[in-house]
Amino acid sequence: MKKADLYVRVSTDEQADKGYSIRSQEEVLRKYCSIQNISVGRVICEDYSAKTFNRPAWTEMLNRVKKEKGKSTDLLLFTKWDRFSRNAGDAYQMINILRKCGIDPQAVEQPLDLSIPENKMMLAFYLAAPEVENDRRALNTFYGMRRARKEGRYLTTGPYGYINRTTEGGKKMIVPVESKASIVQWAFEQVARQRYHIDEIRREVNSKGLNCSKSNFYTLLRNPVYCGKIVVPAYRDEEMQLVQGQHDAIISESLFYEVQDILNGKKRVQLVKTTTEQQLPLRGFLLCPKCGKQLTGSASKGRHSYYYYYHCVSSCGMRFKAQQANEAFIEELNKFVPKTAAIAELYKLVVKDIFNQQTSPYTDGRKELLNQMQVENDKVTKARKLLLEDAIDSTDYKLIKAECETKLLRLEAKLSDFVKPEVFNLNDCTNKALNNLSRLNTLYTSSDTTGKRAIIGSIYPEKLCFDGSAYRTAETNQAAQLMFLINSKLGAKKNRTDLDLSKLSDSVAGAGLEPTTFGL
Repeated sequence: MKKADLYVRVSTDEQADKGYSIRSQEEVLRKYCSIQNISVGRVICEDYSAKTFNRPAWTEMLNRVKKEKGKSTDLLLFTKWDRFSRNAGDAYQMINILRKCGIDPQAVEQPLDLSIPENKMMLAFYLAAPEVENDRRALNTFYGMRRARKEGRYLTTGPYGYINRTTEGGKKMIVPVESKASIVQWAFEQVARQRYHIDEIRREVNSKGLNCSKSNFYTLLRNPVYCGKIVVPAYRDEEMQLVQGQHDAIISESLFYEVQDILNGKKRVQLVKTTTEQQLPLRGFLLCPKCGKQLTGSASKGRHSYYYYYHCVSSCGMRFKAQQANEAFIEELNKFVPKTAAIAELYKLVVKDIFNQQTSPYTDGRKELLNQMQVENDKVTKARKLLLEDAIDSTDYKLIKAECETKLLRLEAKLSDFVKPEVFNLNDCTNKALNNLSRLNTLYTSSDTTGKRAIIGSIYPEKLCFDGSAYRTAETNQAAQLMFLINSKLGAKKNRTDLDLSKLSDSVAGAGLEPTTFGL
């Protein structure tokens, strides 16, 4: 009497869609063995896909039969050949392995006598049919997902800052989570400011709750989902493209592309090393008065305590006591505190005067962007004409078109973020700036190290130079520079009769007043 092992396999989706079950397969196989007078040995149950033979129960069974070499069983029975495998190439190889071990694999519902050559054609059909079914299903799924991406749908689990939700109409989409989205927005803004190393920013956002590695943080910064775009990968003749997503953006497109330029090395980053030492808030902001290199800070251990110093990284030997430099900096801040209420009012008048002079750059800047976009469109048109005249080949045309489209995307992002001057309240901005300037010393001394460094960085876009007793004149932002000019000019006069606001306005750099200027 022949002896057979029974192999029953079902995957979760097959059981749900087709009604397969371990119990029903085993029942069919046992009934077949009873009719054919075959004794039943082991029953091998599997719940893995048949795309490969890398299945736990199958591997265990194969190792056993290789050791026994057909001494314990003669047949391996299963209901259909798709229970055995859904990969024709792997199936032929596995059949040869089993037959070398003295075991004949057979499908009871699709029986084949493989000693008859013609039956091998039927075997090929039985094995190829489920593989074709798998491939067709995978291809349909691929095309469906690609179409969904082109329609702006995000298909997988939402990235950090988003959560998957289903609307009342059954539509699935991702929506921002306010607490996490604010962290993502802060990270992009800090990278765009080019003040701190990206890894310093990563550690800071990790402390806020992000908790990701270096590579994952770079992946986050590269993800266009945060600016409302969906990536459609390249496929065959279709190039990779970005489409407008159906979800809400966390950051603007212009901010996203600005960060990409920084990551790609197109913008120079002025790094400032952060520190946890309360006694060294100016570390990374100071330059050596001798050699011009950046000063660092450290502590020296004395008999009874630590003593803090700012010192040069080179061999020039320049060294200052940290307490002396810190106190001198607080005195430096006094230059930006309004001396009287009259000076505060004059500050408002001058800001308004400058603002009125510089509202025209809105129109000029928008016109410049439109001109640049027209130039890129003209390039594509000219390239298309050259292609039709056989002056260039299709490869060159595609390269020109891709380059122009990339530039157009960025220009469109800048154009969409072009805010009219009327949209923000000038009085509120100036009042906020005056409030912060009037208590600048208190605000600085009462802040922690991070707050102090934020104040330093907001006032001084470039590094400071301390000569041991005082700070040399350094470039400041426009709001601070304006207050310094008003204090110095008005303080030298007994009255305001001869004060010319237009000349004072011209003393301020003409880069344009932005809303962020007043956020001291």
